Amino acid sequence: MKTKRKIIKIDEDKCDGCGLCIPNCPEGALQIIDGKARLISDLLCDGLGACLGECPKGAITIEERAAVPYDEKKVMENMVKMGGNTVKAHLKHLNDHGQSDFLKQALDFLKKKCIPNPLEEESRKAQGASHKPEAAERTPCGCPGAREMTFGPKASGAESGLVETAAVASQLRQWPVQLHLVSPLAPYFNKADVVLAADCAAYAYGDFHNNFLKGKALAIACPKLDAGREIYIEKIKSLIDDAQINTLTVVTMEVPCCLGLVAMVREALGSAKRKVPVKHVVISMQGDIKSSAWL
Repeated sequence: MKTKRKIIKIDEDKCDGCGLCIPNCPEGALQIIDGKARLISDLLCDGLGACLGECPKGAITIEERAAVPYDEKKVMENMVKMGGNTVKAHLKHLNDHGQSDFLKQALDFLKKKCIPNPLEEESRKAQGASHKPEAAERTPCGCPGAREMTFGPKASGAESGLVETAAVASQLRQWPVQLHLVSPLAPYFNKADVVLAADCAAYAYGDFHNNFLKGKALAIACPKLDAGREIYIEKIKSLIDDAQINTLTVVTMEVPCCLGLVAMVREALGSAKRKVPVKHVVISMQGDIKSSAWL
């Protein structure tokens, strides 16, 4: 239901698409589309106007009109995908404008999702980390993605009956590997079998190179900490359509935040012109393959 409230308005004739307003909208309500700044969703705009002073052309103003109510939960869902600095900027933005209700909703969201409050982290660093919080303080709920755990060493090759080797050769055959840095048009992606791995997976799974990487091209990403979700989706789509990859194996950890990588792959598949076989492999926190299935 729409209600009358303050919301930003963009004069397209004045806007030159410089993009200076984008970093100053931590809610993610603005994007540059077709060379112009656009308000992509009413529910992401809080109407406080943090972006106003950043427009050198004076193209952004505030108007009062019927709009979908601002939704702090939707905003937080959007921003946690962009990384901790964006979340911190948003919390400061709410605090500076006296938006205590929205600030409480945002902090409650972080607590529910087991994401540390970046303002508290910053304050702790400023104080010289004189107090080291207990694990229960740092992770307010039982989220396995953030909970501290220690594992005992696994049986050695001799103890487990396996033959140990002096060294394991790397199966990496390209560089770079980070999804923001790779080009889908690079020759090593052309018609290749591709592995898209969550950052933590290669460290958790001991035989990652031989079991997953051998003979394949690689891209890595962290759906929780990396910014630029839409960029990732477009790159995955380009791998499918432009590089015409043969198969895609998505390797994630069992923690909930890793599901964001699978969600991006599904979204890319939904908008791609081609269809490719996609396998999802889940690695446990103890370094075992927990599940493996075709999507």
